[in-house]
Amino acid sequence: MTFAKQPVRVSATGGNAEEGLGIEVCDADAVTLQRYREDCSDARFMPAQSPDWVAAWAKHAPHPPIIARLCDGDGHLMSLALEVARQGRFGVARFIGDRHANGNFPALNRRVRDGLPGSHLQMLVDAIRHARPDIDLLVLERQVRNCGDQTNPLSGWPHGDSPNVSLAVDLEGGFDAVLERSSGKRKRKQHRSQARKLEAAGGYERRLAGSRAEAEAMLDAFFEMKAHRFALMGVQDVFAPDRVKASFRTLFGDAAEMQNPGFVLHGLEVAGRLRAVTGSSRVGARLICEFSSFADDELSEASPGRFLFYENIESACSQGLKIYDFSVGDEYYKRLWCDLETIQFDTFVPLTAKGRALALARGGIARAKRLINNNPRLWAIAKAVRRRLTPLRG
Repeated sequence: MTFAKQPVRVSATGGNAEEGLGIEVCDADAVTLQRYREDCSDARFMPAQSPDWVAAWAKHAPHPPIIARLCDGDGHLMSLALEVARQGRFGVARFIGDRHANGNFPALNRRVRDGLPGSHLQMLVDAIRHARPDIDLLVLERQVRNCGDQTNPLSGWPHGDSPNVSLAVDLEGGFDAVLERSSGKRKRKQHRSQARKLEAAGGYERRLAGSRAEAEAMLDAFFEMKAHRFALMGVQDVFAPDRVKASFRTLFGDAAEMQNPGFVLHGLEVAGRLRAVTGSSRVGARLICEFSSFADDELSEASPGRFLFYENIESACSQGLKIYDFSVGDEYYKRLWCDLETIQFDTFVPLTAKGRALALARGGIARAKRLINNNPRLWAIAKAVRRRLTPLRG
């Protein structure tokens, strides 16, 4: 089935006509993206639904993403930015950025406190189904339940816990207090030892990308490091597709030229070479590590990745931030710091009969992943099998 290249605009009304309730589903063209940015000026959202993220991913998407906008007589209520993809014979709509979009929360007007009525959510389903009959299933994964004092309205749909935990550090009390809560004496000693090794290797500098050229250089290093790490682990490189790399180059390149960027790159440079890189987003008083990697070279024993995290967390404390968020994924290096644990949630909303079958399958897979991830023995077996199935590439 094909659709017109022009923006698809469908309005649906329901409920009390005096309320002026309605929803519009549009291709994410320049006009729609500008309105989305304007709506977000009086809305809360998490980074992967921010105007900058949505615009960057929309620029490099093979097909125009869509934005569903719900409003009432007082104006904007909620917007949801989605990308549409084919999975076999199924069409799915998911958060724009797919697996790179974590901690998801839609753009929700600040006047909406306690979610939205079920009738509003049904309007959303009906409007998307009408505008895009090629979509069988809404796949809305890795969502947070709250953003500030607002409840995620999408929690009004049936949902289940996401397979992977999200870990974070409470920065209350400053860096000294953080260290006191997490084996601080050992961390300080280790950090001093690492610093001596890095100085002996030619000196080090923690850098913030302050220009597009610096952002490009850090991303080039990160993509190379991550590809090597994924190959060693036997994991598919989710950063490999050209459109993924291009989206991050646009996102962080644009941000590096802003005065108050919502996305930042930090790199640890030793002897003139980048040895570790982190890409982070900021929302309110929370700094979220979206991705990270380190070089597997002669300095890997000095743990440049852990050294950079120490520096990042110390810097976040000095800026008065309240949370350093390692995002989704349970890893040993995160557990060394974290004292906050959050379970996000997934929602699968079928729009067609085919979609109902896929929703059941996706729900079953999510439950199986949760079982494996929560069982150390099963998780160890799964990682060993994964390494054998994905040989190291030259």
